[in-house]
Amino acid sequence: MSRGINVGDAAPDFTLPGTGARNYSLSQYRGSPVVLVFYPGDNTPVCTKQLCSYNDELSQFAGLSAQVLGISAQDVASHEAFAAKHGFRFPLLADVDKAVHRAYGVLGLMDLPRRSVFVVDGAGVVRYAHRAVVGVTYRPVGELVDAITAIR
Repeated sequence: MSRGINVGDAAPDFTLPGTGARNYSLSQYRGSPVVLVFYPGDNTPVCTKQLCSYNDELSQFAGLSAQVLGISAQDVASHEAFAAKHGFRFPLLADVDKAVHRAYGVLGLMDLPRRSVFVVDGAGVVRYAHRAVVGVTYRPVGELVDAITAIR
C-alpha cells in the first residue's frame, strides 16, 4: 500500500475518461480549487449516499469556484448509468487501471480502493487529504468547504 501524496505536495496531474463523453485532466482546472473524491464503487450504499450528498450541496462548492471530480475504477458506461440514475452534476472519471489511485496512495489491502478525498488548490498543491481506513463513512460537505475556504 503506497502512502501517496500528502498536504503540501504537488498533486499528480492525470487525464481520465469520464461522463459526458470526454476526457478530464486535473490541470484543466488550474486556477481554481478541485475536490477529488475517490470512491470505491458505483451503486454501492455508502458511495451513493456520499455522492448524492455532494451533489445536493454542489452550490456550496460552486460558490467557492471549486470543481468536484468523482473517481473510481469502474468504466465510463457504469459511471454514465450511475450519474443518470442520481442526477449527478459533476463528472465521474474512470480510472480502470487504478494508476491515479496508486499515484494518490488510495489503494488498500488487496489493491482495493479506499474512500478518500483531496482538496487541490488553484496552483495544483494538495491542501487537504483524507484517506478512510474503513470506508463506511465519508467527509461531510461542510468539512470540505472549510478546507477550500482555508486556502483562499
